Amino acid sequence: MSLLLGIIGDDITGSTDLALMLGKNGMPAVQYIGVPAESTPAPAAPAAVVALKSRTAPVEEAVAQSLAACRWLLARGARQIFFKYCSTFDSTEQGNIGPVAEALLDELGGGIAAVCPAFPANGRTVYRGHLFVGDQLLSESGMRHHPLTPMTDPNLVRFLGRQVRQADTVCLVAYPVVRQGAAAIREELARLAGRGQRFAVVDALTDEHLLAIGEAAAGLKLVTGGSGVAMGLPANFRAAGLLAPGHGLAAIPPVQGAAAVIAGSCSPATRGQVRVMAAAHPSYQVDPQALLAGEPVVERAIEWALAALAGGPILIYSTDDPAAVARAQERLGPERTGKLVEEALAAIARRLRAAGVRKWIVAGGETSGAVVEALEIRSLRIGPEIEPGVPWTFSPEPEGLCLAFKSGNFGTETFFAKALAMLS
Repeated sequence: MSLLLGIIGDDITGSTDLALMLGKNGMPAVQYIGVPAESTPAPAAPAAVVALKSRTAPVEEAVAQSLAACRWLLARGARQIFFKYCSTFDSTEQGNIGPVAEALLDELGGGIAAVCPAFPANGRTVYRGHLFVGDQLLSESGMRHHPLTPMTDPNLVRFLGRQVRQADTVCLVAYPVVRQGAAAIREELARLAGRGQRFAVVDALTDEHLLAIGEAAAGLKLVTGGSGVAMGLPANFRAAGLLAPGHGLAAIPPVQGAAAVIAGSCSPATRGQVRVMAAAHPSYQVDPQALLAGEPVVERAIEWALAALAGGPILIYSTDDPAAVARAQERLGPERTGKLVEEALAAIARRLRAAGVRKWIVAGGETSGAVVEALEIRSLRIGPEIEPGVPWTFSPEPEGLCLAFKSGNFGTETFFAKALAMLS
C-alpha cells in the first residue's frame, strides 16, 4: 500500500481528530508523534499524520518542524499535503498558521491553497469569511479568553492576511459559490490562482459543503484547515483508482490497568467536563500559583493519586476559570506559566504510568503534547470515535496504552464518562 496523503498537524489532539475523519471515510492513517527519523520506512497505510507540538512554538521553530515533516512525507510518496490546525484557528497575528502555510506552499512549488477550519458537527462554521462557534462569532466565544492564543478577530481573510507576507494574496471563496458545488468551487479556485492569489478562505456551513470543497481540492498541492474539510479527500483517491474501498479504523485491543484523566485546557467545554467528572470521581487540582511559589506540587499530586487509584478512575487537572488563569499569568506571563503547568502535568503522567495507569484521557492540545512526550509515545493506531473529533487510540510502545486526546473546545459535559465506559 503506497502513501497518498501526508498530513502535518500542529498539535496532538488535532492530528488524532483528522486521522479519525480519514478513517471514518475509509482511509486508514498511521499517526506519528513528531517528525519520524529518516530511517523510518513509509507506513503501511494510505495516509500518514505527523503530529507536531508547533501551535504556540516560536514561528521559526514551527516552520522548520513543519517543513521537515513535509519533506519526510514527500520522500515516502505523498501526493498531497494537508496542514491541520484547530477549527477555532488558534494563532496570533504573528502566526503560526500563516507562516507555516506559506512555507509549505513554497516548498510544494506554489499555486493556491484552500483554507477551511469549519467543522459543523462541533459548531464551527465559516460564512463570508467569518468564523463562528455555534451562534457566536469567534471573537465573542470563549476563545477570546484563550491564555495563549486569544482570538479576537473572526474575519479569517483579514486575520490570515496579517500573518503572511502579502495580505492581498488571501482571498475568499464565498457561500454563493460553495453552495453551487464542487465544480463551481474548483473553477473559482482556478480563477483566483490565475490572479496570483495564494490562500483561499472557503465558506462552509454543512458537511455537504465540506465534501464539495474536498472534491474541488483534488488537484491542489496543499489543503489547510480543520479535520472537517478532510472528509472529502479519500473519495478523490478512490475516484482515481488509488484507494480501495474498506474500513479505516482499528479495533482497540483490551488493555488492563488503571485509568486517569489529565485536563490542562481552560476552555469552557473542558471546564464543564471537569466539573461533571469531579462530582463522580476523585479529583485533584494542580494550582499554578503553588507551582510558581516552588511548592512540591507534583509530589503531592502523586501521593494523592497512589491512594486514590484503587477506587477507580481519577482526575488531575489544572483547568480553571479565566480570572484565575489571568491572576496566575500576572507573575511570569502566559508562556512561562503555561510551560510550568505542562511540565508538572507531564511529570505526573510519567509517575502514573509507572504506577500502572494504562488508560488515559488528556484534555487540551498543549497538555496532550506534553503528556505524549512524557509517556514516550512514538506512533498511534486510530480506533473508534468517542464524540465528534475525538477517537480512542492505541500505542503498542512502551507498553500497550489506550489514549484519548481531546481538544479543549470539544465534547459534551459527559465526555470523560462516555470515553471510560467504552473501555469497560
